[in-house]
Amino acid sequence: MPKTETFDRNQVLQRATEVFHLKGYNGTSMQDLVDATTLNRSSIYNSFGSKLSMFLEVLSYYQSNVSGKIDGKLIHSHNASDMVSAIFEIYIDDILRDEDKKGCLIINCKSEITNQEPLINSFIEKSQDRMTTMLEDIVCNGQMEKIFNQNQTASQYALYLFSSIQGLRMTGIIHKNEEDLRNLIQNILKILY
Repeated sequence: MPKTETFDRNQVLQRATEVFHLKGYNGTSMQDLVDATTLNRSSIYNSFGSKLSMFLEVLSYYQSNVSGKIDGKLIHSHNASDMVSAIFEIYIDDILRDEDKKGCLIINCKSEITNQEPLINSFIEKSQDRMTTMLEDIVCNGQMEKIFNQNQTASQYALYLFSSIQGLRMTGIIHKNEEDLRNLIQNILKILY
């Protein structure tokens, strides 16, 4: 009979997320996870399987939280222009609140270990596909509504926006001047109009 978990899985994932976010995958030891989650090693292995499996679940947990923020903002948007602005607003908020200069866990992971681990690579590819597909749908709607130009395809603009978001997140780790970051976003979005 399988053992039942006697802990709050979301709370453990939140604590593990904080450690992985601060130290990265390679810099996080099992002892770090034991200390952060207050679970013993055997509980971590029994519940998550391995450090890699736990990290993949942490990435999913983190991505789910980001997606929830985006969905919450998009539901209140009136058109494609508002949607794109709302997405960038979420990232500006995250940058300005990131006092520890940790950046985005998924982007950090992408630069740290994507090419070293096939399961991580697969997760990152799927994450990028989801985001670019969402952006492509928004841009396509904006082009149909004549809000955005048609100088490039919705797919090309989506990849441009996705790359710009990643660049913004990386820039925001060090550069926290809100006015500069908002000007950067305005420059990024000019290409759509």
